[in-house]
Amino acid sequence: MASVQRSGSYKQFLARIWGALVGALFVWAVLAGSGGWLATAQARQAAQSSSDIVALATLPEQAQQTYRLILSGGPFPYPRKDGSVFGNRERQLPRHPRGYYLEYTVPTPGSRDRGARRIVCGGNSRTAPEVCYYTQDHYASFRRIVQ
Repeated sequence: MASVQRSGSYKQFLARIWGALVGALFVWAVLAGSGGWLATAQARQAAQSSSDIVALATLPEQAQQTYRLILSGGPFPYPRKDGSVFGNRERQLPRHPRGYYLEYTVPTPGSRDRGARRIVCGGNSRTAPEVCYYTQDHYASFRRIVQ
């Protein structure tokens, strides 16, 4: 009878060890997975190469005009939308607190609506932004505007 009790407690001991190992493996997999996501996001932010930069003078005339309107404070063609908070839900731009980025419409000739082109600026001042980005594909990609 003593051997049965030892056998039972040994099996319980092994079950506990196995459970702890499986739990630790699960936690490690979750953390490694989130670390992989974080590394990917950081790599995307750090990968701003020269192709991610665009000179203001090479942008379409409508984008240059919108940029000038931003610096002068308007008036904007879509006053209810232009200057509104850009949430960066796509996480294409560096992370900042909500309200850091504001978006502005770049008119598209021949378009019946606002079109896909935008300038998104970030900073504490509406008329002197720290950084501005241009997107021609409705937030799928951005290029930092330089003068």
